[in-house]
Amino acid sequence: MSLFLGNMLTRVKEILLAEAQAIKDIPLDSSFEEAVNLLEHCTGKIITTGMGKAGNIARKVAGTLCSTGSPSTFLHPGEAAHGDLGILSKGDVVLAFSTSGKTREVIEMLQLASHLGIDKIISITSHPDATIRSLSNVVINMGEIKEPCYLGLTPTASTTVQLAIGDTLALILMERKNFSKEQYGLRHHGGYLGQKARSLIPENAADLPLPPE
Repeated sequence: MSLFLGNMLTRVKEILLAEAQAIKDIPLDSSFEEAVNLLEHCTGKIITTGMGKAGNIARKVAGTLCSTGSPSTFLHPGEAAHGDLGILSKGDVVLAFSTSGKTREVIEMLQLASHLGIDKIISITSHPDATIRSLSNVVINMGEIKEPCYLGLTPTASTTVQLAIGDTLALILMERKNFSKEQYGLRHHGGYLGQKARSLIPENAADLPLPPE
């Protein structure tokens, strides 16, 4: 192993350990149960949102929620200011991702959401002075995040934490709804998961009840 490769692998390990530690340091409190309760009793859609890299995570979490029995869609906060806010309707729950909790586009979107009947907002944020906290019914704290980027700027540990929290909410919500293998298979009919799921779907799949929404 060359000296350069050895040094690089040392750095690889440092980054992986930093991101793993960030997940371990997520404060665990009642906010998780409060968030799951809001999502479980959502009578509309779950709207995820976030800007930049946090938005990428929010989009992925929406996909995970959809595939596990909780109708969800991603709303880009920038596009929301140009008409896409119209996707919101009474009964929806907003799940907002923002490490700083101060992103202008996200804040503006949440402030305007109330005009469309939105009164349930869950935020996932890190900064204690985040503006988003005062706009939310439930706040899940990410903990103090130290990005392993040598500049301390590139969001990697923070997005890893956001994804882990989003996955946690989706999987617990899935369990709360008693989401079955058959119901999972009905939502995955393409690709590897689709091929694997088809072996789980009985012949009377069309007659199976869908999970409550």
